[in-house]
Amino acid sequence: MKIVKLILAMIVLAVSVYQLITGNFELMPYSMLFLGALMLVTGLVEFQKDRKGGFIGCLVVSLFLFFVSIQGFFLN
Repeated sequence: MKIVKLILAMIVLAVSVYQLITGNFELMPYSMLFLGALMLVTGLVEFQKDRKGGFIGCLVVSLFLFFVSIQGFFLN
């Protein structure tokens, strides 16, 4: 799980830095999608450690990010 979290974090960071430098925010839905995946993986790690509060919080944020990402894909 650490490798998956690291890869997702690097993707989110790279896409976000690209958007800030270029001022082109057309990749925002992809950024939100990968951030949602990162939060989901973080929530699963919390669930494995029996931290139910952290799991539920990460799951709610992840679902919200997936919703925003899907909305961004369809509205653009």
